[in-house]
Amino acid sequence: MDDDLQQLERELGLFLRRATASSAAMARMVHPELEPAAYELLALIGRTPDVRASDIAAYIGVGRGTMSRQLARLSALGLIVRVTDPDDFRGQLLSLTPLGQERLAGAQRARQTFLGNALDGWAPDQITLLTAQLGRLNRDLTSAWTTQTPARERTGV
Repeated sequence: MDDDLQQLERELGLFLRRATASSAAMARMVHPELEPAAYELLALIGRTPDVRASDIAAYIGVGRGTMSRQLARLSALGLIVRVTDPDDFRGQLLSLTPLGQERLAGAQRARQTFLGNALDGWAPDQITLLTAQLGRLNRDLTSAWTTQTPARERTGV
């Protein structure tokens, strides 16, 4: 089991480095001035129109200040619109602008084309299994992160 976890750590490390580079490229496709972290935020807003900013901050696990800065940048670039939540005047509902929808869709098409080419030799059921396992991994990692003390706190690292 230890060898498996060690190999998993190496593979995930490489995967995360590549994902970070990919997010930077996707962000540039949306807008040359868009930060890589903002791409995923933009995609999340695209999947959940009229989402509350506070709900996104809680989902992603960032503070209000960080969320506010990223949303201000997306708004300044003309990619999102913020409106006051009619049920809570302190809250904001977020949606993509037409420009944001167009740019995000173009970047997503490019990413899907890349993935399709990269996984060309895979059978459809293998892609389905990978997708399910990645979803499970994301859920389990989220659960572990919210219920366990991070290793740096346990070990002092």
